[in-house]
Amino acid sequence: LQKTLILLQVTLSVVVGKTLMILFPNAMKRYILKLGEKSRMNRNPKFSYENWGPTFFSFKYLLFVLKVKWKRLEDEAFEGHPAPNTPVVTLSGEVRHLLDFMGDNRPLILNFGSCT
Repeated sequence: LQKTLILLQVTLSVVVGKTLMILFPNAMKRYILKLGEKSRMNRNPKFSYENWGPTFFSFKYLLFVLKVKWKRLEDEAFEGHPAPNTPVVTLSGEVRHLLDFMGDNRPLILNFGSCT
């Protein structure tokens, strides 16, 4: 049921977004550029709007958003319960699961941060 609701929500969003891009291309470009500012995508001079802007509300965009949202349904964590075995990607591009990195007698420590 949750996947069906997500499918309907994302599909409606993509249809409305694509329609608005056709009817109001300049306004949608400004809107998408504002989204780019929030995510800092537009700070890379080699990565212009023409590279990523038109991909919004495409069929590939729809499939990607569905995949991400459906994966997140599996990633619920609750206090006092085991951690979800979330898929992760290694630096070499290999897909593994989080608990694959846990050793026999040592705890798994996750450190989240960023490099700037």
